[in-house]
Amino acid sequence: MPLRVELKPFERVVIGESVIVNSGTRSSFLVEGDAPVLRERDTMTEGRATTPARRLYYLVQMMYLESSSNSDRVVCPAIVAELRTRMPGAGELIDAVERHVGAGAFYRALKDIRTLIRHEENEFESF
Repeated sequence: MPLRVELKPFERVVIGESVIVNSGTRSSFLVEGDAPVLRERDTMTEGRATTPARRLYYLVQMMYLESSSNSDRVVCPAIVAELRTRMPGAGELIDAVERHVGAGAFYRALKDIRTLIRHEENEFESF
């Protein structure tokens, strides 16, 4: 089933290893095939990966966008351990992320990690 992508003027989208920049008008298109697709707002740069959840997001994002072999379907144990220590109530969500990554469902893992990032931000704000 094709994926419909709608872009605002000058918005970017990553498709596989390519970055597509929209022109000055709103546009939409269909992506057919299994290429990984991430909107610019859903990407994480290495410089912004400053917390455990953000580092995990960055690593899984790179697995998702990598066009070569996805044989290394294991998240970094050190980051997972740090997340479990800092966010003991998020164990089920962290388990789900590990399952998704193990199954190669990287986009689903990214969605769950976004939830972890929101929880992490809320915890830091309470200090």
